Amino acid sequence: MAGGWSRDGAVQNQIDASINDAVKQARSQLPKGSGLSHCKECEAEIPQARRDVIPGVRLCVTCQEKVDDTQKALSGIN
Repeated sequence: MAGGWSRDGAVQNQIDASINDAVKQARSQLPKGSGLSHCKECEAEIPQARRDVIPGVRLCVTCQEKVDDTQKALSGIN
């Protein structure tokens, strides 16, 4: 139900667009290419199991958690 000057479904269209933008952004941040054997931030060795599971991995778990925490704090999506 829309009111005023908006057409029916306008609110749902905006919600869908916001979700599509968030998915597109998340996909763009996925690692690509060949992974590293050592973390690009702290140079700690990345375990083989992590490299097998995440293609293109570039960070160790500790450094990845720091990046994830920073992104959560800066996220504007509720």
